[in-house]
Amino acid sequence: MTLDAAALIPVVLVLMGGAVSPGPSLAVVLRNTIVGGRARGVACSVGHGIGFGIYAFLAISGIALLKSAGMQWAVALELAGAAFLVWIGVSMIRTPERDLNEEDGHPESERDGFIEGFLIAFLNPKIFVFLTAIFSQFIDAGMVIQDRLILAAIALFIDTSWYVIVATTLSGGPLLEKLREKGKLVDITVGVILLGLAAAILLARLF
Repeated sequence: MTLDAAALIPVVLVLMGGAVSPGPSLAVVLRNTIVGGRARGVACSVGHGIGFGIYAFLAISGIALLKSAGMQWAVALELAGAAFLVWIGVSMIRTPERDLNEEDGHPESERDGFIEGFLIAFLNPKIFVFLTAIFSQFIDAGMVIQDRLILAAIALFIDTSWYVIVATTLSGGPLLEKLREKGKLVDITVGVILLGLAAAILLARLF
């Protein structure tokens, strides 16, 4: 199979729409920007983009077909994702109130943002479903590795670009200072969003 540039237009548009749609990924990027400033926000954005791109490549390579066939590892992946969302949600809610205007002071701050961004993308089953839906019509058994990498790279670029824009725009204006003043409220809000998503995943699996 050879990729048709014209056929990629709707894929690009849907990927852009998915990126700008509010959700746990946006919430996590915003929180990392509030806590650690522009550098941590960008690191989180890049981590998210890489996780998203890897997920896209795996979906394109056939994981979506295995999931639809009811493979046990796919169920395990969903449960692992839900467990991660619960863990990070509870962690955010239990974070003690602190002055977010002070520097974090940890040299691994950007690394932590990168890891959190990567995991929130790679362990989010909704992203799996999203990628499965938009790529299914463009995948066949004969798709060569180069085309798979191109599609995954497009997904990675769009996702990373959007969240980097969010992080850099937010960190450059007065809105960041206002959000920092409400740091604990932001943590609780993001935590509740992630717990809600985890609950939805578990309920969908149980019922």
